[in-house]
Amino acid sequence: MTNAELAILSLIAEKDRHGYEIESLIEERGMREWTEIGFSSIYYILKKLEKKKLIKGKMVRQAGPGRSRVVYHISAAGRKALRASTLEALSVPHRASSPMQLGLANLPAVSKDEALAALRQQSEGLSEHREHIQARWESQQPLPFFVDAMFDLALTKITTELDWLDRFIDQLEHKHDEN
Repeated sequence: MTNAELAILSLIAEKDRHGYEIESLIEERGMREWTEIGFSSIYYILKKLEKKKLIKGKMVRQAGPGRSRVVYHISAAGRKALRASTLEALSVPHRASSPMQLGLANLPAVSKDEALAALRQQSEGLSEHREHIQARWESQQPLPFFVDAMFDLALTKITTELDWLDRFIDQLEHKHDEN
C-alpha cells in the first residue's frame, strides 16, 4: 500500500468521510508535509481503495437541493490492511532518498561559493518550514497524542537537518578550494 493510500484509508477508518472532508483534513493536519497527496489524487486513490475492496462508497443526500456526496466507510478487509500497513510502517526502516544527498554526491561540479550559497538557501528554507510547522502545531492544540507525535517527529527531523547543515557549512567554509 502506498503512503497516500494508507493516509486516506486511516482517515476513513476514523469515521466515514466524503472526498472533500478528506481533503480538508489533509490540509488541516498538515499531512502533505509527510506524504504526497495532491488534491486531484484523492478521488483517484478513493477509487483505487474501493476497487481493492478496502473501502465502500455510498451516495448520501446532503442538506440542500440536489446535493449528494459519496461517503466512504472502511471494510473489514480495509481494517486488516490498515493494521498490517501501520505495523509495517512503524517497524520496518525505510530508506530515505533526498535530492540533498544527490546534490552532495555532485558537490565537485560546483564552486565552493556556489555550494555555500545553495546550502545557506537550503538552511533558510528549512528554518522557514520549521516555523510554519511549529505555528500549525501550536494553532491546533489540543491534538490527539498521535497527531502531536507526528508534528514532534517532523520538527525533530528538521532541527536535526538544520544542525547538520550548520556543521557542514562551517566545515565547507574552512575547507580550501580543491578546484
